Amino acid sequence: MAPTTQRRDITRDRIVKAAADLLRDQGPAAVTTRRVAHEAGLQPPALYRLFQDKDELLNAAAEHVFAEHVASKQTTAPSDDPVEDLRAGWNTQISFGLANPYVYGLLLDPVRARDAPTQLKGVRILAERVHRIAAAGRLRVSEERAVNLIRSAGVGTIHTLLTQLPEQSDPHLSDAAFDAITRAILTDEPAVPAQDPAAVVAAFRTLLPELPTLSKAEAALLDEWLQR
Repeated sequence: MAPTTQRRDITRDRIVKAAADLLRDQGPAAVTTRRVAHEAGLQPPALYRLFQDKDELLNAAAEHVFAEHVASKQTTAPSDDPVEDLRAGWNTQISFGLANPYVYGLLLDPVRARDAPTQLKGVRILAERVHRIAAAGRLRVSEERAVNLIRSAGVGTIHTLLTQLPEQSDPHLSDAAFDAITRAILTDEPAVPAQDPAAVVAAFRTLLPELPTLSKAEAALLDEWLQR
């Protein structure tokens, strides 16, 4: 890496980390040019050379905080029980949202959510956990539907808990929400065709990449039929 590029990256990292700390502790209003430059040990013009405006800096700060969260999830080795792994991931996500309300508020912005690479990585981690459940014959809906339902329930749970007054907060709401969503998407036991054909279909879809006799077009067509 060229020295100039390296110095630029180091400076950017210092700015983003300083902005992330301010955002995490005090909210978006605290992320001003003067405050961030002071915390990073730089002069304010350094920020203008690297970020077009405050929104771009806020996006980078929120991405930095969430990236640390996602990285910690990736280091967790899967257990033998994919449903318990899903529960663990749910609890981690709820805890992150409650501990980082300012960051989570920014991450809920639809435009930011669609474009943020770390958000997409987080969804992929969730999709991998759902895929393991489908492969075990425990999923009664499609993997896509399950991922979207879990994400929707998680966002709603965090938003509700963050907006409740302390004396009104329900400490069991997160567990109740997870139990409700699992009743909607999971079977009690691995599927038997006569009892839960939808779960068998969901499990069979996970095997498509392992069927070498099918061309890509044939596998895609079969997957479309199975989704129907």
